[in-house]
Amino acid sequence: MKARTVLGAALGTVGGAIVGNRLLKRRAGQLENPLPGIERTYRWRGIESTYTVAGDPNDPEMLLLHGIYAGASSNEFAPLFEQLSEKYRVYAVDLPGFGRSERPPLVYSASLYAEFVRDFADQITSEPIVVASSLTGAFAAEAADDIDGRRLVLICPTDETGDERPWVRTLLRTPIVGTTLYNALASKPAIRYFYDRDGYYDSDRIDSDEVQYAWNSAHQPGARYATASFAAGTLDPDFDLATELAALETPTTLVWGRDAELVPLQEGRDLAEAADLDLVVIDYATQLPHAEHPDRFVEYLSAELPRVDVDE
Repeated sequence: MKARTVLGAALGTVGGAIVGNRLLKRRAGQLENPLPGIERTYRWRGIESTYTVAGDPNDPEMLLLHGIYAGASSNEFAPLFEQLSEKYRVYAVDLPGFGRSERPPLVYSASLYAEFVRDFADQITSEPIVVASSLTGAFAAEAADDIDGRRLVLICPTDETGDERPWVRTLLRTPIVGTTLYNALASKPAIRYFYDRDGYYDSDRIDSDEVQYAWNSAHQPGARYATASFAAGTLDPDFDLATELAALETPTTLVWGRDAELVPLQEGRDLAEAADLDLVVIDYATQLPHAEHPDRFVEYLSAELPRVDVDE
């Protein structure tokens, strides 16, 4: 009887997890494009990736690359996308595995994303200013010299998110247990906690619609695969970011939130010194200074970057 009771409880737990996972997927619904502009698709190695473009075709081009985290998407640039499109031809892409792009069950890697950035910039844009956030800054740095871009702007870039834990990736990719654990990691409280602890200096600036969009994004079919690689630390590139930046021919600027803790400002200072780069520090900001203070960020870009002069 005891064995039968334990088995029944276990089956009930598994059944409850399956039902719960299906309900969450239904609640997320279809993900809408949050950006004002023309939505297009770019087919890369069989993956349909989605991007939004806006602005005068005669203006300098700018490519916006969001960071990597549960629920990540081009919505990260929503607070400044329209402003930027007044002076630049702006492209905001959802990386494979995120946002409105397809999310096949690949083993995602740093080299895959660096190659995607290189190919997208080469085939879709022309001499872009590349703006990349967090870990994606390392992917952009790896691809930079093949892009022929005007400039690279890296927001709190990092090449290290922790020790590699391949077993975490394996666990999160499992159909029932992995999906259940992923849904806990990508819950609304967990997403808000990330924004509150690491994304924004002032929690009052966290928009509930932003949290909702990130949650919806995190619960699209296949969403856990890329995030599983990130959580396992297997998206970290196998190079030293300071060395990579020092070797770049592309002019590069670092932008940091003064109060960032996930990737502290001291790391930005060390990178700037080691690679002899300009460092712009935004006060009262942490990991997402561009989202929290879009006016200040756009003001910096307008003053310092080539709108700069098309003849530069």
